[in-house]
Amino acid sequence: MEFLKQHVEALIFAAPQPIPLVDIKSVLDESLLMEVPEADVLAAIQQTQQQFHQDQYAFELVEISGGWQFLTKGAYHSSVAIYLKQTTKKRLSQAALETLALIAYKQPVTRAELEEIRGVSCDYALQKLLEKELVSIVGRSEGPGRPLIYGTTGKFMDYLGINRLTDLPKPKDFKDPENSIGEVPALEEFTPSKPAQNADEHPDNQ
Repeated sequence: MEFLKQHVEALIFAAPQPIPLVDIKSVLDESLLMEVPEADVLAAIQQTQQQFHQDQYAFELVEISGGWQFLTKGAYHSSVAIYLKQTTKKRLSQAALETLALIAYKQPVTRAELEEIRGVSCDYALQKLLEKELVSIVGRSEGPGRPLIYGTTGKFMDYLGINRLTDLPKPKDFKDPENSIGEVPALEEFTPSKPAQNADEHPDNQ
């Protein structure tokens, strides 16, 4: 079982995104030239999870976004956040963050619905969110003109560290001062100090 566990660790470590159980098994079947029981793969995952749950490790194995991924433990998030803040050159603007939050809580949602809530154009914000693969086009509305509808992606859940959309904080939770947060460094985008006439639509401010 130990050799199987090591293969599982290597796969999860190498995968750029959370890797589902079915994909781990598929790779192992081909790599080991044998049918590996799913129960054995799951047991190896659980054994790895227990190992890295110990205090001497700064990261842990977490089930997230339908798969498995190594993530830094909460005690070290502040150091990682500083690193991301110092190394991230392009970040999402406040306007894009607001648009992303609306999509997360209102999805599936059309651009017109977003603009009705925000009161300004969301074209550029949506473009940025699509480029960063935080949102995607999930279909078309049945309404007049059949406009595109948007929803969040697995990458969005990866960033927030949630396994499903129901894990998002409830609106009432934001009223608690203990749950207030500062800026989100890996998602905010650099904006120049020179003011624009319309800060929400100016390309350099989103």
